[in-house]
Amino acid sequence: MARPPGLSVRLKLTLSYAGFLMVAGILLLAVVWVFLLRYVPEVTNTSGGLLVPDRGLEPAFIPNRSDLQKAFVPRAAQALAALLVFGLLGGWLLAGRMLAPLTRIRNATRVAAEGSLSHRIRMEGRKDEFRELADAFDAMLARLEADVAEQQRFAANASHELRTPLAITQTLLEVARNDPESDTTELVERLQFVNARAIDLTEALLLLSRADRRSFAREPVDLSLLVEESAETLLPLAEQRGLTIETSSEFAPVVGSHALLLQMTTNLVHNAIVHNLPAHGTVWVTTSIHPAAVVLTVENTGDQLAPQLVPTLVEPFQRGSERVRTDHAGVGLGLAIVRSIAHAHDGTLTLTPRAEGGLRVSVELPIAPVR
Repeated sequence: MARPPGLSVRLKLTLSYAGFLMVAGILLLAVVWVFLLRYVPEVTNTSGGLLVPDRGLEPAFIPNRSDLQKAFVPRAAQALAALLVFGLLGGWLLAGRMLAPLTRIRNATRVAAEGSLSHRIRMEGRKDEFRELADAFDAMLARLEADVAEQQRFAANASHELRTPLAITQTLLEVARNDPESDTTELVERLQFVNARAIDLTEALLLLSRADRRSFAREPVDLSLLVEESAETLLPLAEQRGLTIETSSEFAPVVGSHALLLQMTTNLVHNAIVHNLPAHGTVWVTTSIHPAAVVLTVENTGDQLAPQLVPTLVEPFQRGSERVRTDHAGVGLGLAIVRSIAHAHDGTLTLTPRAEGGLRVSVELPIAPVR
């Protein structure tokens, strides 16, 4: 938005300093003038201001108010003019010195606007308003740099994941074209599987984008009901893999998107089922209430996980070193979607490896206010 040019902040501060100094000078001269008027008579006893005293002394000149005005006003005007010049020069220098940190912040803003997010102000000196502003700007640049790097990494991973089913489809079609006598039934089944995986990945990416934008309506939601719904939906998958789902949920009121929170709960339970023991494993799903938060916890049995590996599981397309693709392995966005949904609801996601093997995932969300 184009705006007409105006006075600089430095000039405004200079005029403010000089104006304040002039007002103070005028008030001081006014006080002196009033003080002098109290001791100077309006007229003298003799014309011309001469008074001849007794006892043979020399005549003394006693000024009246007219004489005082003639002597005082020019000197006062000269003093005010000097005070104005001093105020302008001193105000200009002081304003420049005070606004020097803003110049560094402005230059850093221009560098960031050109695309360089690695630049930092790193202002020296003691903590004051400018130092706090510079530190806040540095923190914002660091956050933006990390977010941009994460988005670039995510875009690269997403492109790779989306390219894989397309490449497989192209290969299958080329094989079918070069071999007209091949079995089309098998080809159709394989193409259907690859296409379904591409659709799942696209829907997961759209859901992740929706959660990151926080573009959803908020309503009261009971997280315990979502736990029961997710467990009931995924029970056939758990039974097929010889697993047991145990739920222990109490009333857990939160405010948010019912669809997104259900997706978050379903992803956690599905992740706990898929990445479990080959058989006779268990999944525990619980909800609990704390003074200011509701906690959803999902635990599962499984292999031992290295502590340094666990934090990487929330990154998009990370499935862990021991995890393999199966027909239910998902697209590698399960925990990434959970983290985004939790952050979109002002919550936190915590992953902890279990000493007995497996993983404990906790989502802490703000409790709904009591009406």
